[in-house]
Amino acid sequence: MKAVNWNRPDDDFTLTFWQQNVMQFWTDEEIPLSDDKMDWMEMSDAERTLYKNVLGGLTLLDTIQGGVGMPKILEHVDGLQRKAVLSFMSMMEQIHAKSYSSIFTTLASGEEIDAIFKWVEDNEQLQKKAALISSWYSNITGPKELYKAMAASVFLESYLFYSGFFYPLYLAGQGKMTSSGEIIDLILRDESIHGLYVGVLAQELFQTFSAEEQQQLQAEVYALLNELYENEMIYTAHLYTPIGLTEEVNAYVRYNANKALMNLGLEPHFPEEPVNPIVLNGINTHTKQHDFFSKKGNGYVRTIHVEPLSDDDFVFNF
Repeated sequence: MKAVNWNRPDDDFTLTFWQQNVMQFWTDEEIPLSDDKMDWMEMSDAERTLYKNVLGGLTLLDTIQGGVGMPKILEHVDGLQRKAVLSFMSMMEQIHAKSYSSIFTTLASGEEIDAIFKWVEDNEQLQKKAALISSWYSNITGPKELYKAMAASVFLESYLFYSGFFYPLYLAGQGKMTSSGEIIDLILRDESIHGLYVGVLAQELFQTFSAEEQQQLQAEVYALLNELYENEMIYTAHLYTPIGLTEEVNAYVRYNANKALMNLGLEPHFPEEPVNPIVLNGINTHTKQHDFFSKKGNGYVRTIHVEPLSDDDFVFNF
């Protein structure tokens, strides 16, 4: 048995990713979600249902990634420092999952929350994409299967989350539900660096295969992408048709599918097309979410014991 020795780097990038992950650390308790209650009351029933369901879907994916995906991959990755980074990322996925429950607690009744998680269990397309990704995680028997699991992880982090991210970003970009939107911003920033790191590991592993093996693996990865895409189109139609945003969400999903492929060093699969500028700004690499190597974030400040202001706060006894 060996102990991790950070004085002897595994490579020239893992320490940087470790430091950035630590710098980005946050918890949901640091965001005052009660600020969203007024916006929530002004939303229609269809809008509230959509918001709850997309966050329910995201909770399932984060649960899988934190409890299955990252642990399975780190078990088979060489390098103790790399395992440490993946373990930290796994923990953050659990924080993401918990943060959605914090949003639910703030905005919904206990009965409504139970209904959200029942919907998650019953939604065919959501369960299908969870099963597809999980099947690639559960079959790591060698280097090729490890590569495929890494590709599935990148698809989850850089692609499948985004049909759920669309609506919170869409509202926050219009000044609505901004506290919950801040949590989505923080999650986006984490997911982007997770997808990038696992993508780098996948590209490194890919180079160890023969040309014939690479060709076969690429074919399998694109086949998974297409199967996930077909399922995602049904999923987004069910979610977004009631408020008329399906086509905009689908364009956003295709955009992020291409970004996931770029993280894997592969060619884009979908042609370029316009994407809703409000939502696109939420993942702009020149703004808060993907600004990996600078300050923590866009208006995010770590706070402790957050309390709302009251009239007493403005009574000064000189």
